Amino acid sequence: MLSSRASTKLCVPKQLSRAVVPLLHQSTLGSPGFRVAALVSVHQHGTTRYFSTTPVTHLRDFFPAKETENIRQTLPAWPHHGYTEQEMLDVVPAHREPRTLGDWAAWKFMRFCRWGMDLFTGMEKEQSVDKKNPTTAVNSIKPLTESQWMIRFIFLESIAGVPGMVAGMLRHLHSLRRLKRDNGWIETLLEESYNERMHLLTFMKMCLFMKLMLIGAQGVYFNALFLSYLISPKITHRFVGYLEEEAVHTYTMCIKQIEEGHLPKWSDPNFTVPDLAVKYWQMPEGKRSMKDLILYIRADEACHRGVNHTLSNLDQREDPNPFVSEYKGGRSPPRPASKPEGYERAEVI
Repeated sequence: MLSSRASTKLCVPKQLSRAVVPLLHQSTLGSPGFRVAALVSVHQHGTTRYFSTTPVTHLRDFFPAKETENIRQTLPAWPHHGYTEQEMLDVVPAHREPRTLGDWAAWKFMRFCRWGMDLFTGMEKEQSVDKKNPTTAVNSIKPLTESQWMIRFIFLESIAGVPGMVAGMLRHLHSLRRLKRDNGWIETLLEESYNERMHLLTFMKMCLFMKLMLIGAQGVYFNALFLSYLISPKITHRFVGYLEEEAVHTYTMCIKQIEEGHLPKWSDPNFTVPDLAVKYWQMPEGKRSMKDLILYIRADEACHRGVNHTLSNLDQREDPNPFVSEYKGGRSPPRPASKPEGYERAEVI
């Protein structure tokens, strides 16, 4: 789904536009039969950016039904644990100030990545927030459109699922080499990656697929994270913590703009989220609007924010994962969403 503004227009052949464009605003976007043209280009400020190279004549269903003789459906490996409505509403943008040189490097690199995302997704100067508080301020002169939000969501979630997989894979191999247990880190990291992938699959049900852009981002990002985690897991977790701060900030801005009426297509009572999302988050009847979906996803990002900042504070080789550990004296495990800056080692170990 791309913006229809004059400076950013969707290039779809006339013979397809009547069939494709109306679908972008229907409540049937989540249906399994939704098909879109795969070739999309964005014309912006006199330049052309191609998000896919697949011929336009090749229409594709991203999630075709896979029926077999005996299997009804494949259940998620990590069912979502769910949130109360109050837990989701309590999530706010927050920022952990860098305290070490490694923290500073991770933060600056995160800001560089954010600048790149703003540039390549067509964000205008008037749509940005206060540069002095880029991770907490949510007011902008001009709101984004539904199309712009969707581009940003897909780009963000396409790379957000990489760090957990890289870290989980490397810690798995490290555990095998050392012939020692990993103390619960692997499971949490892989579950985080799975959760981010569910975010992406949900948004892909509602949008055109920016294939080339995503492949390029993942190709560079995966290898960069792979090398980074080999060199310093602590700095890498801090970087991911800052990445999740940006995610919480992004979704909070979107919720605010929905509440202020700037995104009418998503405020339409007839708009429904994909069945994929309803099943994964177990969204109750009457709580299946776009705002409800973003609240669930923002809460997930808040958890990832707290988890990664906390993991960065721990001894990477010896400390157990506090979020899946059983504590003495009946104490409950820490709740990462309630601690935006992460728990210090002394608080959980």
